[in-house]
Amino acid sequence: MSDDAKATPSILALIELKPADMMEAFCAEHSVTRDATAREGIEIVLTSGARGLSGEEIAEFPDLRLIAVNGVGTDAVDLDAAAARGIHVTTTPDVLSEAVAELALGLAISVRRRIGEGERLLRSGGWSNGQKPRLGQALTGCRAGILGYGRIGRVLADMLRALGVDVIYHARKPHDDAPEAWRPDARTLAAESDVLFVTLSATPETRYIVDAPVLEALGSEGTLVNVARGSVVDSAALAAALHGGTLGSAALDVFEVEPVAPDGAEDGLLRAPNTLFTPHIASATNEARRAMAQLVIANIDAYLAGASLPSPVGPA
Repeated sequence: MSDDAKATPSILALIELKPADMMEAFCAEHSVTRDATAREGIEIVLTSGARGLSGEEIAEFPDLRLIAVNGVGTDAVDLDAAAARGIHVTTTPDVLSEAVAELALGLAISVRRRIGEGERLLRSGGWSNGQKPRLGQALTGCRAGILGYGRIGRVLADMLRALGVDVIYHARKPHDDAPEAWRPDARTLAAESDVLFVTLSATPETRYIVDAPVLEALGSEGTLVNVARGSVVDSAALAAALHGGTLGSAALDVFEVEPVAPDGAEDGLLRAPNTLFTPHIASATNEARRAMAQLVIANIDAYLAGASLPSPVGPA
């Protein structure tokens, strides 16, 4: 790209691609600004699933033609506003599915086997002082319910079956090619599961799909694992179920309010027993983030070349 072509930035980067060398190479080859106030002449906005781009923001960009999302979630992107303007939206599906499923599996094993609790006991000196670690629960041999049977859910199901876990799932409708059995709703799925994995997309319809009745159905020996979005779980109901003992344990990588502050809106949840939390790191591996960045750049390059987009959300 010539210096003249790069003189006027046409891409606004609201987030940084990772690893850092991917962002450096991207900026070297494209006309990019990190000035969040830039509007005129911006054809492409690079954002994340968590950051998104609201309808009000979209209206501020007269020249916007592409919203490139580094991630699979679009709940923070106003898709209707984009479609009304003929603005393309792309995401990074598939390339992060294994990383997210891997973390979901790790969270389930960690919270059920009390790995974090055991480490804290050791580091605090409790073990050396005679304090005994509590017994955990096995994952192998149990039944797992997967709430949301998309790309991530299917990869997770494969991993679980390899460990000897019986898998059932809920999606809007049964999948003819699924080896697992379908259940008609979240509550039925939870009632028949030892571990409930949440992997579905966040939409207005899925908000609080995991509510108090679903948690009660999962039961005092059950485990909830959420690697989807915080909004699909009623966090107040979850905190109450954990404190009250109607739910056995929970492991979360996502929250309704992010980032989570110790004395913030999720405080009751953070103080709940039998829990394990991670700071939205499901796709945070070098391998997954590099593949995501490559797909983001491929979408941007395809748009600039007038070619078909590799991973559009839908027709603009």
